[in-house]
Amino acid sequence: MMVVTLNPTTNKTTITSVPRDTAVTIPGFASQSPSKINAAYAWGQAKTTIDTIQKMLNIPIDFYALINMGGMEKVIDQVGGVDVTPTLSFTYAGYTFKKGIKTHMNGKKALAYSRMRYDDPDNDYGRQKRQRAVLMALVKKSGSISTLLNQSFISSLAKQTQTDLTFDDLTSLAQNYRSATKNLKETHLQGTGKELNDQSMEVMKKSELQRVTNFIRNGLSLSYKKTGSIAVFSSTNSKSKSRSSSSSSTETNATTANGGTNNGRL
Repeated sequence: MMVVTLNPTTNKTTITSVPRDTAVTIPGFASQSPSKINAAYAWGQAKTTIDTIQKMLNIPIDFYALINMGGMEKVIDQVGGVDVTPTLSFTYAGYTFKKGIKTHMNGKKALAYSRMRYDDPDNDYGRQKRQRAVLMALVKKSGSISTLLNQSFISSLAKQTQTDLTFDDLTSLAQNYRSATKNLKETHLQGTGKELNDQSMEVMKKSELQRVTNFIRNGLSLSYKKTGSIAVFSSTNSKSKSRSSSSSSTETNATTANGGTNNGRL
């Protein structure tokens, strides 16, 4: 799950990964909390997921896009592949990656690079970092937006994507927000593994949640506000047991995009 901001006024784009095992109280499902944040989509689809992210980080979400692995593969192939420099060496799904060597990846290879987890010393956080690298390479690719914005290609993705962005919204994105992709910054929420409700979850310090709230709001040129209150903080009194890794069964990646009118957000 990622939060993406685009701000053509400052020519900045930010990408923030939210661990899918983040422990939260999901709005409307307090009796089943604390829960992993990825349960928000299972229980209430996109609306509940957006509501959860907004209340957890105290940020606005204006649009969302959900894309499965097959859809992402098509998108990468449509722009002719992406160039990524691996952060570690490993072999996965028949592909071999060498640390520090810039590699051109087609859709299948990019997905293999971004999906591996168990051989990464940083576990799911390492996978999130590689996913952000692939997305950043896609965003940076010259002409990628105009290449993707044709009706026939978008129609071909219909069964593999879900979004509330209209074709006109996407056209506006291409015309008015391209300058924002010149300066990309990325981060992630960093938590600590805990056993809560017999599940392995990631629990965040309040200071870490505030840092990410500030990062996203600054990217949108918004004023300071305190972070949200629905995440389970690391100071919780819940009976828990430390864990070294996180896990989840979902393979669907949700991307949310912030937007607005006066300050050039999307």
